[in-house]
Amino acid sequence: MLITEKTSLKQGNIDIQIEPKNSSFTPYNGFDKPKFYGRRKGRTIRKAKSTLLEAFLPEIKITDKSVFDKNKLFGKPVEKVALEIGFGDGQHLAGQAKNNPDTGFIGAEVFQNGVANLLTLITGIKEGSHLPEKINLEEGRVDNIRVFDDDIRLLFKQIPNNFLDKVFILFPDPWPKKRHAHRRFVNPDNLTEIARIMKKGGILRIATDHKIYKGWALRQVKENGNFVWTAKCGNDWKKEPADWVQTKYQLKALREGRRPVFLDFEKI
Repeated sequence: MLITEKTSLKQGNIDIQIEPKNSSFTPYNGFDKPKFYGRRKGRTIRKAKSTLLEAFLPEIKITDKSVFDKNKLFGKPVEKVALEIGFGDGQHLAGQAKNNPDTGFIGAEVFQNGVANLLTLITGIKEGSHLPEKINLEEGRVDNIRVFDDDIRLLFKQIPNNFLDKVFILFPDPWPKKRHAHRRFVNPDNLTEIARIMKKGGILRIATDHKIYKGWALRQVKENGNFVWTAKCGNDWKKEPADWVQTKYQLKALREGRRPVFLDFEKI
């Protein structure tokens, strides 16, 4: 069952209620394929995007043969490495990678339509475009994105300790009903793995437009003990971070009256 009591989190000028801890969570054993809750494919993927999935994705795809070395994993050596878990349609990932050419970005996404959209963003090839014999990145882009098109939990064990400088978990499915709380990605097991693969001083960013998930994430990260919330006042988490890249989902939430929050936690 779920513990029903809420507790208060006080920090700087902040005093907010955080959600109960989930006492019904069943840890993933790391061997069997974990159960995935969500869609793997949506509408029919059209010709251009299908071609990108077949011909270009293998060029940047992470496999069990990939070497997690910042000098070898990407098309060129990078200074830092970041991971985006569940990158949706790829807008944020593509934008971050373009704005930070000296950082390597790993994007994990199960939804094949989202993966295809990311490939469109980074190659510039859209439906109706001429499909060249050899597909390359759009002019002006560097080869600093790698994609894992499956459940990130299957990749965790391949990522070495203290490898990542930043992790993004942006607008994950909130699963707001209590009986579905165990499906929420921010949970004890996943946070333990994220803490293991992050460097000390690295930043874990969780964005959400759902009140329940905000309180849930704060409680789960606090309970984990490997991170400290960096916010000192409301502006620190209610306004977009300086390096933020807007997404269609975020703008839709704002139009519908849902105000996103941006929770940054430092690995200690």
